Amino acid sequence: MFAKLLKLTAAAAAIAALSACSSTTPVAENGNVSKNDDSSDFVSLSEAVPDAILEIRYYSTYNFVGERIDGYEEPCALITKEAADALKGASQDAEEKGYRLKIYDAYRPQTAVNNFIEWAENDNTDMKEYFYPELDKSVLFDQGYIADKSGHSRGSTIDLTLFDMDTGKDVDMGGTFDYFGELSHPDYTGELTEEQINNRNTLRDIMLNNGFKPLDTEWWHFTLENEPYPDTYFDFPVSEDSVAAN
Repeated sequence: MFAKLLKLTAAAAAIAALSACSSTTPVAENGNVSKNDDSSDFVSLSEAVPDAILEIRYYSTYNFVGERIDGYEEPCALITKEAADALKGASQDAEEKGYRLKIYDAYRPQTAVNNFIEWAENDNTDMKEYFYPELDKSVLFDQGYIADKSGHSRGSTIDLTLFDMDTGKDVDMGGTFDYFGELSHPDYTGELTEEQINNRNTLRDIMLNNGFKPLDTEWWHFTLENEPYPDTYFDFPVSEDSVAAN
């Protein structure tokens, strides 16, 4: 455990040092310098894809931390213009099948990721029974459920599910968003019913057919195949003001 804390502390210190260098010119993974507070290529998802339903979990307290996450100033979703264009097609495909897209998260500022790191270092396990009942909190980094960098911070990743227009309910995926465990793997069958498996495949097909690629540990997570900023991690707040002039 001591070694684990050292690892997490070092990760947090590295990010803090990066932020201290400049609020506008952090070094990306490939060594290039890019402005990570420039939101000019981002749009409000509500305006770009008005049929999408928003349930921004990190603005609420119903998430694995149990508190509103730093950097989420409004319950809105931001995304790059390129990803928004692709998501329009996904929304249309979903509508033809009787669904609407329901969004849990899109762009995630590095500030929020830092908040996750801080949480990983403390002893808060208030939401364990809901989001990681099978795992000790100390293994969440090693097993890839949390990272000190997130694809969401690059602006073209989306967490979502399907909302059934006939029933007025979320489609049954056999597991909740942000559940840390094998149950969340897209290829998991285990105790899932045939309907739940088909529902996961329907969401996957819609997203893949519109230019997104999946993640092998989360059925709800998709990234634009040709994302415009593969090596840049942004850090402006999640609020409508961040993209008001775009």
